[in-house]
Amino acid sequence: MRSGKSLIVWCAVAAILGIALFLATKTGNKETTDGGGAFEIAFKKEGTLSFLSSENGDTLSVIDIEVADNNQRRARGLMYRKSLPADAGMLFIFDEEEIQGFWMKNTYIPLDMLFINAQHEIVTIHPNTTPLTEWNYASTHPALYVVEVNGGYCLKHRIGVGDKISFELEGR
Repeated sequence: MRSGKSLIVWCAVAAILGIALFLATKTGNKETTDGGGAFEIAFKKEGTLSFLSSENGDTLSVIDIEVADNNQRRARGLMYRKSLPADAGMLFIFDEEEIQGFWMKNTYIPLDMLFINAQHEIVTIHPNTTPLTEWNYASTHPALYVVEVNGGYCLKHRIGVGDKISFELEGR
């Protein structure tokens, strides 16, 4: 009788471990919550972006980028993220060049927001935006692209209005 109970216990333990393993692999690196509403969303490189000096065209810095090129991805942006790699960012690509506006509602990390026109020239920078606010950070001129990087990135790499961007997307 004792070996029968042991077999049942071992089967139950194996079943629990199997379920736990299944759930862990199903969740993968996509999204998990910390219980407070912030998600741990893994950064997914979809291309690279270079910041170029307006004075001489030299490369100021290069980042890996995720791309937000449809309404759903643009609406979500970097909301709910608790971190962003140091040399990474998000490139927003819009359908039309016009005044663009962003807010920081549900965004947990300070960001530098760069608004870029169709000629790939930076027309507006909002440095170190305040997390979790509904303040509208808008471009001062029409923009076709927006790049978000960690707060302080532009100051650290001496990126300013008038500088340009160049990007390459993977698998497109």
